Amino acid sequence: MEKLPRRKKIRLKGYDYSQAGYYFITICTQDKKATSGRQCSIPQLSKIGEIVDLEISKINSVYENVKVDKYVIMPNHIHMIIILYPGNGRSKTAPTISRIIQQFKGSISKKVGFSLWQKSFYDHIIRNKQEYLKIWDYIDTNPLKWEEDKYYI
Repeated sequence: MEKLPRRKKIRLKGYDYSQAGYYFITICTQDKKATSGRQCSIPQLSKIGEIVDLEISKINSVYENVKVDKYVIMPNHIHMIIILYPGNGRSKTAPTISRIIQQFKGSISKKVGFSLWQKSFYDHIIRNKQEYLKIWDYIDTNPLKWEEDKYYI
């Protein structure tokens, strides 16, 4: 019997993704199908994109120590900077980045009636102000460079 390929673990080994910090997140749609975001020539979001936008705004209120600092909704992916602040000690467990993204993706899939997302997501732990500013600029200019984007199809 032929062995099936195993999915690579993409999280930083031994890192606590519930600790305070800045995280750059990219979430892709299933098979990178263009369903959620704006097209280059059309500035408004699709209906699914509007749902995604609403759910992103809810993240800030669902978790008291979590803030979506910057984001962009593209036709087949989302980029976000998520900040986890130190907890105030009231909750038993701090949310992890994986839990936040899992609940976010699940809520959208439930609202649209089908699974919209690829299985996992990409993350990068932002380590300093220079990285933060570079990522902020990337998110800001991503729609202008859509046809050059690695997720463009």
